[in-house]
Amino acid sequence: MTTENPFLWLIMEILFIYRWIIIVMIVMSWLLAFNVINSSNNYVRQVAYALRRLTEPLLGPIRRLLPDLGGIDISPIVLILAILFIEQLVPWLFGYRTWLL
Repeated sequence: MTTENPFLWLIMEILFIYRWIIIVMIVMSWLLAFNVINSSNNYVRQVAYALRRLTEPLLGPIRRLLPDLGGIDISPIVLILAILFIEQLVPWLFGYRTWLL
């Protein structure tokens, strides 16, 4: 959906891209955990480092708030839900009644 407000467009695009960064980080952590990709590879290590640097500022505080679930990290799910909420809240605050992704 195109909007007339460039600030709304920019905010929504940043949230969309960040949501995909989180999803890529989740998939990459699974691939590393199951030894599908090797962390000794320089390219893999650099991508994992970049993803950690992009996501950890928001995931860290969420991890501290959540209870220990025995090795299961649900902080990315909580963050994605928060982003989806913000994606609905921001257009509502700007006065757009319907927002379809």
